[in-house]
Parts: sequence; structure tokens; C-alpha cells
Amino acid sequence: MAKSTPRKKPPTPSKLGVLPEWNLNDLYPGIDSPELKWDLENAETRSVAFEADFKGRLAAPAAGPNAGKALAAAVRRYEALDDTLGRAMSYASLRYAGNSTDPVSAKFYGDMQERITAASLHLLFFTLELNRIDDAKLEAAMADPALGHYRPWIEDVRKDKPYQLEDRVEELFHEKSITGYSAWNRNYDETIASLRFNIGGKPISIELALNLMQDADGKKRKAAALALAKTFKENLRPFTLITNTLAKDKEISDRWRGFKDVADARHLSNRVEPEVVEALVEAVRAAYPKLSHRYYALKAKWFGKKRLPYWDRNAPLPKVAQRTIPWSDARATVLTAYGAFSPKMAEVADRFFERRWIDAAVRPGKQPGAFSHPTVPSAHPYVLLNYQGKPRDVMTLAHELGHGVHQVLAAPNGALMAPTPLTLAETASVFGEMLTFKKLLAQTADKKQRKAMLAAKVEDMINTVVRQIAFYSFERKVHLERRNGELTADKICELWMSVQAESLGPAIELKAGYETFWSYIPHFIHSPFYVYAYAFGDCMVNSLYAVYEHSAAGFAERYLDMLAAGGTKHHTELLAPFGLDARDPKFWDGGLGVIAKLIDELELLS
Repeated sequence: MAKSTPRKKPPTPSKLGVLPEWNLNDLYPGIDSPELKWDLENAETRSVAFEADFKGRLAAPAAGPNAGKALAAAVRRYEALDDTLGRAMSYASLRYAGNSTDPVSAKFYGDMQERITAASLHLLFFTLELNRIDDAKLEAAMADPALGHYRPWIEDVRKDKPYQLEDRVEELFHEKSITGYSAWNRNYDETIASLRFNIGGKPISIELALNLMQDADGKKRKAAALALAKTFKENLRPFTLITNTLAKDKEISDRWRGFKDVADARHLSNRVEPEVVEALVEAVRAAYPKLSHRYYALKAKWFGKKRLPYWDRNAPLPKVAQRTIPWSDARATVLTAYGAFSPKMAEVADRFFERRWIDAAVRPGKQPGAFSHPTVPSAHPYVLLNYQGKPRDVMTLAHELGHGVHQVLAAPNGALMAPTPLTLAETASVFGEMLTFKKLLAQTADKKQRKAMLAAKVEDMINTVVRQIAFYSFERKVHLERRNGELTADKICELWMSVQAESLGPAIELKAGYETFWSYIPHFIHSPFYVYAYAFGDCMVNSLYAVYEHSAAGFAERYLDMLAAGGTKHHTELLAPFGLDARDPKFWDGGLGVIAKLIDELELLS
């Protein structure tokens, strides 16, 4: 009899209410289930057959009289395999994220990585050979609607053509990934999840420790900061080794593929031009004085200080009552905000609650932070949170549900064209936050509460824009320095402090210990140069929301159409219906101006 996923006892009701745990049975009933076993064996058999049918022969169908239909049939088989393998890997990833310190889940995750990598090795040739087909022949084949349907995906694949290597090298890179960067990623995750931070004589997980950095009690914030710094410092050796190894691994791959700049591979995968990213970075860095520097100087005055220690950077405002927001209130707040914008958007978001697509409770071993995992189009997304009842947690819920709605709406495009480049993937999430914030702000008449809400929103936007661009600058420094040899922990800490001082400004005092805080940022490990996507998305949303406020008629429909496009359109096509163009340098100034105006309002309220 198949072993089902054991049901855990529901969380004890508290001031947060009962927090949901996700139901992964929609993917598979358990790690030993016959459904999973069948999918894996079937996909492995189909992958071998696919390779036997097409490897070394792909040019023949492209030259035949029914080239479009023949190639389309091959792409459909490839897409179906991608979905099946993706479903199995998603299940393993989500189980692992739920408790990465559990040996059973960790072993299952590692075993699945090996099996999926081995199966997908038989598919690797397909895109490589597709890129060797003559442009004119492929264009003629895409005149057939069957293959023309896949044009966006094919054109994206063709963009990788200048950087693809000889087949055997690609196979080696692919197969070695499980003992290379994937293994180092797993090592990092398990190290972070196992860390404990001694605060008040009690060892707690990283998520709980980071949460205390936003506590109303300044003594707790300081204690949390010092505990974090102490434990990070004690673990700098493994974090330094992981960072050096992954930076070198990336340099090797980039060199072999012919990428010139350290971030070129990310720009290519994001389908965004390097000059657009550079314009964004320059605009944000130029805006540091009127955004972060100005805001933190203002916040220091609220605290009666000239400078704030770094542990007070995200502190709630003094003399403002702090309340714990039950899960039911958070749900109602976000769904009401979504519904006021678009009933359809609220309906899709509500599925996450009704169908147990959310895991919200903080647990030992659970991955810190939050995400919305798209899984595969034949299933549905899952959201992970670490909900602790703070206003920022409500905004995080709104953010991740924005991702979830986007992923649900894009799913009909299929496994190959549903995924969205990271720059556009953050648009729906940040827009969901903005809707929720604006709804709450409109309902707030109390001056102190309004000030606190505006301050929290400004801090979130600074963390999304200024902080992420500083992260991007830090990554550039690390990867460029790594080309000259290994970096010591002290050197990495020095680079971190340089970008933090520049971005946060003179009103934030970066006391001893803060130099180690680079070590807990998972994006540096999992997705090098991912971070600018947050700033891209935030500025884009600010511009989109300005269009919405000035011309709401028909906006929701156009917006949902943009989300439903998934990965089928470039950012220029998606923004055109709103009269926006990210290639225009003024585009970024407009988005940053929204943050500046909120700070203006805060100065008036003060």
C-alpha cells in the first residue's frame, strides 16, 4: 500500500488564528505514491524515446513539406515532458522548503534532483538542434499555425544561440550541475535553516530573529541584531566558501559561453537589454539622497536622534500602537483590496485560501522568507509565508498572492510560455501590494496611524528599490573581484559595507556586526543578479498605478491581459497599451518620483 504524506496536527489557535498549511496532494499523495512512481518512470521512458526519435534528425522535419506540423508535434512532446518532470521536481522542492532540516525530505529532494537531471539530459539536444535550423527554414515552418503558436518560445530560445556550446559540453554542464552549483545551493539552505540565534537565553530560528528586528521594543531589536551578527560571524567560513565557489562556477560558465559582463547571463534570461538595467541602476543611485538618505534622516528625528543604529532601520514608529493582525483579517484585507480593483483577481486569489495552496506558519527547519512557486501549468502555484501578524506580513501576503494570480492567469500558455522573465514577474506582486496599501490608507483617518502606514510603505519601497539596487551593486563588486582570486570574508564584508553606506546614507549608523549581514541573503546564492528585478518591478508598478489613477476605465482588463500573456511578450509590448516604455530614462524617474512624493507627505505630517 502506498505511503501517504503524513498529516500534521493543525497549528494551535492563537492570537493569529489557525494558520494554514499547504496540501501538496494536488501534486502527489506522498513520496512513495504510485502516481509519482508512474510519472517518473513514464517520463524517463518518454525522454529516451524522444531522444531516439529526434536527436540528429531535427533538421529533416524542418525541411519537409509539412515542416510546421512536424516540428510542432515535436515541441508538444517536449512541452509535455517538461510539465511532467517539472511537477515531480516542484513536489520535492516544496516538501524540502517546508522543512529542509528533515533528513527524509532532504534525501528525497537530492534523489529527485538526480533523477530529473538524468531524464532531462535526454532532452538537452532539442533546443540546441532547434537553434541550428536555418533561419529562413524555421521562419517558413512557423507560418503554419501549429508551430506559429510557439513563436514566442522559439524566438526566446534563438536568443540563446550565440551562447550555446557543443552538445557534449552542454551535457556535461547539465549533468555536473547536481554536484556543482545545485549542491552548494542545498548546502547553503541547510546551513541557514539549522542556525540558531541566542536571544534572551533562548535559541531561535533565523525567521524569528529577523522578525524581532521590527519589534516595538528597542532592546529586543538590538538583542536580535547582536545575536544575528554573532551567529553570522561564527559561520562566515562556510558562507565565504559557498560565495567564492559559486562566483567562480558562474565565471567559468560565463567564460565558456562568451558572456562579457558578470550580469549578462541574467539580462539575457530576463529578456531585458543591459542598457535598460543600467539606466535603472543609475537612476536609483542618483536618487539615494532624495529617497533613502532623506527618509532615514526624517525617521531619526522621530526617534529623537541624529543617527539610527542599523537595528532601528525598520523599527515601527515610536508612540504608535502596534497590533497583531489575525490571519482572517489579513485574508479579508487583501481580498477586499483585490476585489475593489477586479472581482476576477480576487476570485483567483481566494482559491489559494479555499484550496490550501498556502503554508503560512513559522516552523523549525522551514525556509525563511516567502515565495510563490508556480509549479507547472497542469497543477497550480503554492505560496510559502512565515506569517507573524505584523503589517508587513499582510503586505507580504498581498505580494505573494500577486505572484500567484499572475502564475494562474499565465498557466494556459503552457509549460514553455507560461514562465515570465523575472523583471516582469515582480510586477503583479508589487501591484498587489500597492492595491492593498492604497485600500488601507483610504480607510485610515487617524493622523498617527496614517503616518505609520505611509512610513511603512516608504520603507518597503526603499527596501524594494534602493536596497535591491545596493544588493545588485554588491554582487557586481563580489563577482568582479572574484575574477582576481578568492575573496576573504573580510573583503566580502568590506564590499558589503561600502554599498550599504552609500545607499542608506549618513543617518543610519552601521555598527560593528552589520558587516556580516550579506551572508543571509539567499538571492546571492540561488539567483545571482536576480535582485534588480524587484526595483524594476516596483518602478514599473509605480508608473502603472499612476496610469490607473488618472484613467481607471478599462485598466483592470488591460492589466489582467498583461498578466495572462505570461512569457509570450517582451516588456515593450506589455507596457505599450499603457503608454509606457522602460527604455525611456524618464520612465524610471517617474517611478522613483512616487516614492519621493510619499516622503513629501510624511514631512508635512511631521
